[in-house]
Amino acid sequence: MAPPKDNLTAVLYGINDIRLEQRPIPEPSDTQVLLQMESVGICGSDVHYLVEGKIGTFVVEKPMVIGHEASGTVVKVGKKVKNLKPGDQVAIEPQVPCRICSFCKTGNYHLCPDIFFCATPPDDGNLSRYYLHEADFCYKLPPNMDLDDGALMEPLSVGVHACKRGHITCGDSVLILGAGPIGLVTMLAARAMGASKIVITDILDVKLQKAKELGADHVIKVDRSMTEDGIVAKITELLGDQPNKSFDCSGVEMNVRIALKVTKSGGIAVLVGMGKFEQTLPLAAAIFREVDIRGIFRYNNDYPTAIDMVASGKISVKPLITHHYKIEDTVAAFHTAKTQEGNPIKILIHPNPSWKKS
Repeated sequence: MAPPKDNLTAVLYGINDIRLEQRPIPEPSDTQVLLQMESVGICGSDVHYLVEGKIGTFVVEKPMVIGHEASGTVVKVGKKVKNLKPGDQVAIEPQVPCRICSFCKTGNYHLCPDIFFCATPPDDGNLSRYYLHEADFCYKLPPNMDLDDGALMEPLSVGVHACKRGHITCGDSVLILGAGPIGLVTMLAARAMGASKIVITDILDVKLQKAKELGADHVIKVDRSMTEDGIVAKITELLGDQPNKSFDCSGVEMNVRIALKVTKSGGIAVLVGMGKFEQTLPLAAAIFREVDIRGIFRYNNDYPTAIDMVASGKISVKPLITHHYKIEDTVAAFHTAKTQEGNPIKILIHPNPSWKKS
């Protein structure tokens, strides 16, 4: 079999400037695997880098390969790799920590200050035909999961991590603010972990309809005529009580305020979405009632849990996938993500030239 030569790659050069170019196919080190990339999802952060050129302190200062929600097939393994072999299909956790700092050694590797993370400046992502990754951050997919499932383990791991931070357990009454992809996977994870009642909010009917299809007990369409206190009252009315666990998955200041106001005394409010660096919040409304306010950052040892949830049938991520594109059509795929034409939820790009839409 001739070695591969075509490594078409999607590179972000600047604001609204994605280009396709050929790059060399790299060789794996002793601990790496070379992957033929199969499915790569478009994340909101990818769109943000495309439109704004930065997220907070992370600024695109040089051409950067885009993409971090991904799956692939192992083509070649380094000589020290024991967990994978050529032909294995894997979900790719896009972060690789240093493994030696205090955060890594205490199990919180996602907080490592020297972490590599795909498509976060200055680190290249994996929207290419071939890509190298550390073998221990590639997770073999079970036979009843396909490569599209594998790509969605990245956003699902965010939802799993959020629910772990929120200590979701049987009987919880849950509020989720924002029904985008992360809000939906958080809802799926919460239900799988035992939440008995879930209400979710959004401004778009199409997202709320998808939330209902995926199992939300109640949905609330928010519009400009509604006040914060009115939304708080509606949430309480639908659930029959205040939620004891709340998740803001939007980053919108009003939603964060609602979460702090409505979460039941002694409950937990988890802030998942990335909003403004500084916000005006009713902290006393939470502090005086001992509501814990918790943030999340990506995920940490959550890929195995996410995979088990899908493999066991507790969660199906397939309904989230609305659009498929070949890598040659990457610019069109990002146009769909940016404009939201056709009401996309999760868009997948397929780098493997042999991919065909089923």
